[in-house]
Amino acid sequence: ILDSRFSVHNCGELDLVALDGACLVFVEVKARASDAFGGARSAVTASKQRKLACAALHYIKEKKPRHDSARFDIVAIGPGGLEHIENAFSPSSQFTY
Repeated sequence: ILDSRFSVHNCGELDLVALDGACLVFVEVKARASDAFGGARSAVTASKQRKLACAALHYIKEKKPRHDSARFDIVAIGPGGLEHIENAFSPSSQFTY
């Protein structure tokens, strides 16, 4: 883990930033007590994904981490336990690293 709770005004916060080999991983952690409204995974909406991509770009520009690629993961915590979803979504085509 390289960083946690990296906050960017107007973009939001990256819960965790980690390295998986040479891949930079931005991890969104979501917890829900119930799956009644779709659970933790569905809480990462398109709007939230755009904000995460924005924050990730700021992170890369500011921290200049050494990496060959990047991905977005979700750690969903719900009544069924913990689920790690690798490469959970792809950011817009505007995201370049």
